[in-house]
This record gives sequence, C-alpha cells and structure tokens, in this order.
Amino acid sequence: MVLCTLFSLILANGDFAENYKAFWEYKFGYPSTHFHLFHSVTEWINDGLMTLFFLLVGLEIEREMLIGELSDRKNAMLPIVAAVGGMIVPALFYGLVNISAIDKLSGMGIPTATDIAFALAVIGMLGKQVPNALKVFLVALAIMDDLGAIAVIALFYGGGIAWVYLFAVLVLFGALLILKKKGVTSLWIYIPAGFLLWFFMLHSGIHATLSGVLLAFAIPLHSGIHKSPSYRLEQALQAPVSWVIVPLFALANTALTLNVESFANVTGTIGMGIFLGLVVGKPLGIYLASMLAIKFNIAAMPANTSKKMLLGAGMLGGIGFTMAIFVANLAFESQANIEISKLAILISSVSAALLGLAFLRFSIKSAIKS
Repeated sequence: MVLCTLFSLILANGDFAENYKAFWEYKFGYPSTHFHLFHSVTEWINDGLMTLFFLLVGLEIEREMLIGELSDRKNAMLPIVAAVGGMIVPALFYGLVNISAIDKLSGMGIPTATDIAFALAVIGMLGKQVPNALKVFLVALAIMDDLGAIAVIALFYGGGIAWVYLFAVLVLFGALLILKKKGVTSLWIYIPAGFLLWFFMLHSGIHATLSGVLLAFAIPLHSGIHKSPSYRLEQALQAPVSWVIVPLFALANTALTLNVESFANVTGTIGMGIFLGLVVGKPLGIYLASMLAIKFNIAAMPANTSKKMLLGAGMLGGIGFTMAIFVANLAFESQANIEISKLAILISSVSAALLGLAFLRFSIKSAIKS
C-alpha cells in the first residue's frame, strides 16, 4: 500500500499526470436509465472490488466475536470501549474545528477508523519487545473500529433510499440466514447470492460495499472452524484483497496533485479537523475510554502492558488510511474537498505512525529499565 501510494503520487505529478488521472476517471459498464452500472474505473474499485474487502472484514469480525478474542466478555470490553472513545473524540475534534461550516460537517466520520494493516505493520517493527496482549488489544480495537465505521457508513453516508431494492436486500439476507440456520454450507449458494445482494444494495441508496458485511454474517462459521465455509472463504480472500484490491484502491484514490496550493488548502478547517482528529483525538479517546473502563472494573489492563504502552497503541490507532479515505469519498460531493481530505489523511497517518512508533519504543524501554 505504501509503495502504491508513492507510485500514484509520482505519476499524478509527473509528465503523464493528465493521462494517469484520465485512466481512473474512464467510465465503462452498462449505460441504462434503470440500473447504475456505468461507472469510472475508480468507482468500480470503490463500489465493486472493495465489497470483497468489506466481506473479508466482516468474516474476521464474525470469527473474533464467535471464537476469538472478542468472544470472551472481559477480553472484549476493553477494545470495545476503547473503540467507542476512539470514534467519538476524533469526530468531536473534527466537528469543533468545522463547527461554523455546516457543509463540511459531513466529514466527521473520516477520522474515526483505524487501518489495521498499517497499525500492525508499525507495531511489528518493534519485534518481540511488544507484549502479545498489546498486539491483541490493537487488533481487536481495529476490528471494532471497522465495525463502527461500517455502522457510520450505513447510517450517515447513504443516498436517497430506494425502498423496493432495500426490501429485496432484507428478503435475500433473511433467506441466507435461514439457509445458515438449516446448516447449508455450500459456498456455491452463498457467493452467487452475494452478487445479487450487492446488486440490490447498489441500487438501494445504502453503500453497495455493505453487502459484503451482510454476506459475511450470513455464511456459517461452526465448531470445525477449518472446514467451515466462513473460514475457507476468509483464507481464500486474504491474498487477493491484500495484494490486489487494497493496492488498487490505494492507486486509484491517491492520484493527488501536490503543489503549494494543495498544501495550503490542507491547512484549512477540513485538513486540520482530520489531522487533529486522527493524531490527537484518536489516542486521547482510546486512552481515556480505556482508563475509565479499567477504573470501573468494566475491563482489565492487558497483561504485561503499562498505561504508556496503551497510549502508544492509541497513537497507532490514528493511522486511518484505507477506511478513512473510503469515508472521505462518501463524505463530500466536491472533488476539491475529497482531495484535501485524502492529503490530510496521508499526512495524519504518517504522523500517527511515527509518533506512535517513537512513543511505544520509549514506553517499552522505560518498562524494561523499571
């Protein structure tokens, strides 16, 4: 993702910038007055391929909630409470910065999610020094963040509701849940139904990618985990999502023009709201919510972890990237505001990564000395 982002920024600001951007804006599909199947390359990636990303996220959430770290109430409460704090506080930071501009408040959802891949990559740079319980906390936190972001997208970033298509979504989802309850395990039934679910969701006014999450929760995950269709599909999706879909998403959504004007624009209220939300609000919300949960015995401190380490993990929570860029595309109609948001997300995510890495390294060394 890092390499694809750098590559995209270089091409978007080089000699072939116009052709490069025109490629992502090229439209193809089935032009019709009845069906929305004529989109740009970027839109097909964001609305189509990213459904598989959300399907994978949904499968991971289902597994964690049923048999993973989130299946135990005591273990689950800390990342759940931390995730809630890590969503509310950044949104408030953004809202306060943009309180005088109602048209910009739609961006409040941008600084609320954590990019699990980047956050784990950064914490992995510290090697075995990092307590395993802290890594588990960060994974669970990012998963709950994703679930929260999915809820935010569903509630606040849809278009006008087309009730006939939404009814079709609910009927099909209900039918899949019945099949799941009856013990039907064939992916040859669930996957074609998933395409139909995506089609109905695309036309319903709710973002099409959420069909991936619905499908994930409709696919059975039973006690024989390695043989269950949910686990098999999760394993099959790991490589294409990680090595094809997410890199394509990074390429398509970071074709940004970098010049004096763009960096001047990013210091405006949208850019500052996102920066403060991710770099300040995210760690503050995660840390304060965690401390309250521990103080009132709602949750326990992860083993071999200090308060400073927890704050460092909260800093890494400010790495938004994939989900933040995804929400930015939905938050604004103005292409200029979308580009400002994306540049702010890149700057904020790099800042959060560097600060989190440095602070965690310091915290671990302090713990070892003491």
